Amino acid sequence: MTDDAPELRASDADRERVAEVLRDALAEGRLDMEEFGERLDATYRARTYGELAPITRDLPVGAVVAPKVDMVKKSGAVERSWAERIVGGEGSSTWAVAVMSGFQRKGRWTAPRRFSCFAFWGGGEIDLREADFAGPEIEVNCVAIMGGVQVIVPPGVEVVVRGIGIMGGFDHREEGVPGDPGAPRVVVTGFAFWGGVGVERKLTRGQRQELREERRREKPERRERRELRGEG
Repeated sequence: MTDDAPELRASDADRERVAEVLRDALAEGRLDMEEFGERLDATYRARTYGELAPITRDLPVGAVVAPKVDMVKKSGAVERSWAERIVGGEGSSTWAVAVMSGFQRKGRWTAPRRFSCFAFWGGGEIDLREADFAGPEIEVNCVAIMGGVQVIVPPGVEVVVRGIGIMGGFDHREEGVPGDPGAPRVVVTGFAFWGGVGVERKLTRGQRQELREERRREKPERRERRELRGEG
């Protein structure tokens, strides 16, 4: 457990797991109705692991005494397949505007088949690393006038750039990288005047966590090899 684990935000699924333990405890006679109601209310009000953990600290999981409900985030996020991420529909956001300001689209959102954005003396960020996709191909249309837009895609996504720049430009560095089987295609179009549209490929949160864990596992192995060679 990390020192700041109690401050991590709890999810709806975390709260439901705690609620299920409370229901089992009520059925087994470990809690009376008043205690159950108070703890259930506290469960759904909880926002962090630090607030959830005390609720089941004196209760077992299931019918026998067992370890308490685990309130620690598991290391490494489970990566969803591309088939799971191409969800259809209209998209949760279809446009954005930044006039002497900024905008962001990031985290878990559904990118539509066509997303349009405009930046004038401002900037925007469209992060697709954790996003779902309305279709197997989406278009991101960017107009940047004395401003900029940054498009961030995860590994495995094919990128095509078709924008036009006048005293500005579109970033073509991520073109030509083959996509994974079943992965969506992201087409970046639009117009840049005295501005720019960047396209960058970055690891997802889960991939970064996996990389950190691999490096942590490698450290003891390297130390052991040095000791075997007599370098320690």
